[in-house]
Amino acid sequence: MPRFIPATLTPIAVLLAGPVLAGPIYETPNGGTFTYYGQLNPAFTSFDDGVGSDGQLVDNASSNSRVGFIITQQMGDSELSFRFETALGFAASSAFSQVSSPENFSWDRTRLRHVDFMYRTASFGTFYFGQGSMASDGIGDRSLAGTGLASAVAIGDIAGSFQLRDTGGALTGIEIGTAFASFDGVRAGRIRYDTPTFSGFTLSLAYGENILSSGNDDRFTDVALGYKGEVGGNTVEAGIGYQERKRPGSADREDVFGSITVRFPSGVSLTASVGDRSTAGNYVYAKVGYEADWLDVGATALSLDYYSGSDMVTPGDSSDSIGIALAQDFDALGLEAYVGYRHYEYSDTSPTVYRDASSFIIGSRWRF
Repeated sequence: MPRFIPATLTPIAVLLAGPVLAGPIYETPNGGTFTYYGQLNPAFTSFDDGVGSDGQLVDNASSNSRVGFIITQQMGDSELSFRFETALGFAASSAFSQVSSPENFSWDRTRLRHVDFMYRTASFGTFYFGQGSMASDGIGDRSLAGTGLASAVAIGDIAGSFQLRDTGGALTGIEIGTAFASFDGVRAGRIRYDTPTFSGFTLSLAYGENILSSGNDDRFTDVALGYKGEVGGNTVEAGIGYQERKRPGSADREDVFGSITVRFPSGVSLTASVGDRSTAGNYVYAKVGYEADWLDVGATALSLDYYSGSDMVTPGDSSDSIGIALAQDFDALGLEAYVGYRHYEYSDTSPTVYRDASSFIIGSRWRF
């Protein structure tokens, strides 16, 4: 029978250094380990387009509800792991709009996040095979502010499909997720290699194809340089990535993006992100945060951020947004509660004048 072992005795913890926590870890008869994990992240969102507001219960797309497991086997000084992870299929916050509401629950194979093998060697780095993160996934949105569920550079996660209205009240077809886009790596069926970490730096390369969406044969090549470490007593995470996307039947696309975040011992954090797309425009993003242990139940985090985009929809357009957020951890419950508000302004070179818009989100993420 499998038996429980402490999480500190297994490198599985490294694999789960993301938005989910590991469950109990079990040792198999042949010396391998098994663990499961998951999270639920329900929220209520509201979008005001200057004429009316729409509110709905959603699954927060900034970190959707999911379940997964990892099986790991030591092979001498190396380690082989298999990871399976899927989103649960609840209606995503990014999919609602004035003209559409997704089904409350719908699962298909595009919900699969990881179905892949990882081979970690003692001296030559790590190799990945299967559906999972490309080399640059997560490079463009690093932050230590602690409020990423309510406010982050990926603005479209909260209200991405909602459209802006003109001053006459008509929908313009310009969606928040397009006008306020951010760039980052993707997940795909890929082969990936990460070098060993040297002084906090890791170089990653990958080639992948879209294998989950029928009729989509997009191919990806990317490279990323990431850093995690301490500088002068301050925690620093940073990265820069390049991704090329070959799109049969459409123009190929190249993205360059990066981010840096610094957390000081005082609890103050500063974050900056930038991105440029060959077929669209560019953006800059800045965030200031503060985290403190005001309550015994867990840390409290506050943040204020600003986004500025150019040429995102048409040449000469401008996108500006300000967001504020609050998050509260409840450590004993594995729960994080959050609330966020965002204001949007957009203009372009056409005669159309666009109404300002705003969105609101309140929710909680339970991890297990």
